[in-house]
Amino acid sequence: MLSTNDDILLKVAESIGEEEAVKLIEMLKNSDEITDDELANKTGIKLNNVRKILYKLYDHSLVSLRRTRDPKTGWFIFHWKLQPDQLEGFILSQKRRVIEKLTIRLEYEKSHDFYYCSTPGCRRITFEEAVEHVFRCPVCNKPLAHYNNEKLIQVLTKKIEQLRKELGE
Repeated sequence: MLSTNDDILLKVAESIGEEEAVKLIEMLKNSDEITDDELANKTGIKLNNVRKILYKLYDHSLVSLRRTRDPKTGWFIFHWKLQPDQLEGFILSQKRRVIEKLTIRLEYEKSHDFYYCSTPGCRRITFEEAVEHVFRCPVCNKPLAHYNNEKLIQVLTKKIEQLRKELGE
């Protein structure tokens, strides 16, 4: 039975490197320390992909690495280890990044007036663009009407508040 943290770790791995990352996490969970060659052999994943995924996980501090030199070849051997205790920090930093992006989007929504032709597939455009196109859709040429983005502003505001509350801000 997986613990909640294991479950979250696997979801994070999947978001970083899809199914292959999940396989690597499973292997890392069951070994104290393992080389990228061993991971490639045991999982059947190409060594280049193993390394790519491990470096992504490393960038997020979810795995650590220890480097040794092969006495015969002189090449470096990388020993990888899972750091599940870093999971919470990773999640917190991701939430902060999401808040940052949502805040930028919220400011954009609040500071612009939008116009839309109501045709699926066409996008809403700013007032400045609408003026340039004489209030006609640049895609389908239908007349543009003012687009009320209040609901979107409310949703963004609510999501930002929820994430801030989760972070204890």
